Amino acid sequence: MNQLGNTLSKEMQFSEKRGISLDKHTTYSIDGGTLTIEDVVRVAKKECLVELSAQTYSRMNETRNIVEKMVAEEKIEYGITTGFGKFSNVVISREDAMQLQKNLIMSHACGVGDPFPEEVVRAMMFLKANEMSKGYSGTRPATVDTLVQMINRDVIPVVPEQGSLGASGDLAPMAHIVLVLIGLGEAYYKGERMPGQEAMAHAQIQPVILAEKEGLSLINGTHAMSALGCLAVSEMKSLLASADIVCALTMEGLRGVVDAFDPRVHAIRPHRGQTAAAANILRLLQGSDLTTRQGELRIQDAYSLRCTPQVHGASRDAFAYVHNVIDLEINSATDNPLIFADDEAVISGGNFHGQPLALALDFLAIAASEIANISERRLERLVNHQLNDLPPFLTKGKGGLNSGFMIAQYAAASLVSENKVLAHPASVDSIPSSANQEDHVSMGTTAARKGRTVIKNALNVLAIEYLAASQAIDLRNYPGSLGAGTKPAYELIRQSIPPLTEDRVMYPDIHQAADLIRTNALLSAVKNHVPELE
Repeated sequence: MNQLGNTLSKEMQFSEKRGISLDKHTTYSIDGGTLTIEDVVRVAKKECLVELSAQTYSRMNETRNIVEKMVAEEKIEYGITTGFGKFSNVVISREDAMQLQKNLIMSHACGVGDPFPEEVVRAMMFLKANEMSKGYSGTRPATVDTLVQMINRDVIPVVPEQGSLGASGDLAPMAHIVLVLIGLGEAYYKGERMPGQEAMAHAQIQPVILAEKEGLSLINGTHAMSALGCLAVSEMKSLLASADIVCALTMEGLRGVVDAFDPRVHAIRPHRGQTAAAANILRLLQGSDLTTRQGELRIQDAYSLRCTPQVHGASRDAFAYVHNVIDLEINSATDNPLIFADDEAVISGGNFHGQPLALALDFLAIAASEIANISERRLERLVNHQLNDLPPFLTKGKGGLNSGFMIAQYAAASLVSENKVLAHPASVDSIPSSANQEDHVSMGTTAARKGRTVIKNALNVLAIEYLAASQAIDLRNYPGSLGAGTKPAYELIRQSIPPLTEDRVMYPDIHQAADLIRTNALLSAVKNHVPELE
């Protein structure tokens, strides 16, 4: 353990010299079984360093010894002494076994499109190191150590977004990571894109010469879709909490009827998410003078207000399911073949197949899309004077000369429409590959990529509603008594974004409102006053 501590201390000093944002008292010790989504996000965002825990070395050494024994005995085992995919029936000589691994990486690095953001690649590397530390891959500890050094010293491979089928895992994306590990490909170092060998030299990391099976182990698995999934889940969590807050502001802007949120209504249809959303909105509105009761102004509100707990709640329940799937996945072994040390068994299976994640991530995109759908409908009720008692398009005066929030609603409608296209499930598609040896694939990485886009779009729709709801409150001659949670939400936006008194360039306002949601500033401000918020 002292050796690990000394290595970690050196990594901290090295990283600090290069301006990497790190908490020197925070590290994640990889053990292969206790990883959380929050841990992945922290590493992805450079909020902590990484180390291998002491017990991982013995596990990896056990199965590595088995691989070397099989090579010495010239046993025929898939991926160790054979080719890959349809070439699994081609036996590779002992002399060529190491060249096989290098050839695998070079031939599989076929990604296309724009590069993934660095945070996604960092998460992919971290997840791969975590999986290999479980000791079912037969990889040398020194190889995994090198991957960890790359994370800590900020050598981030350039990985194109497109090219994975999501079964045999994320082969093409992971191959681009391994290219840099062996001194090829391209990488970012200190924000600068350069050849992989040059980046490794700058970081004082010796590239790896791959040993038997290591190339296969490094690219097999669901690490791209899992990395994207972890980041998407983190973003979705912020979106869900903020959606209830913004809806509560709209309730005040439209003088909504609170009876629909009565806990008795939700107790007799006790879906967990629905009950939580209804309770949140009531807590946020507690003490408000702007909301109404049934029969005061109207008997009931339109669905976009009255049914918010049911819609937000369904998305919350979908989120809980997806969270659980990804929690399981990031602590799983998704390599092939898998090596079991107890009886030296080498078993070819299908743990690399991304279908569990593909279905879940498609579900996440649908859940996020519905948050945007209902938000845009509430926004329409705010801007459409035929549906409320407010000035057209929330204009302060001189409607016609001023357009107010007219085109802001257009932007929201555009995003909602785009989400409807993106919410089409990727997981229902499959296309055979490797001469029909790999004849069913998951398209899970496509599901993950588009899922993050849907969440981003939904966040921007919610930001526009946040602006419009605050404007509606102003038009009702606030200050008055806003709710316990809506008051700090309103005050937060007004700290940086003034009311719209006449037309101005609006996109900076939308960006600022979106940042308040994205960075959890909105949620933090409200929870200081309503700590029970879920």
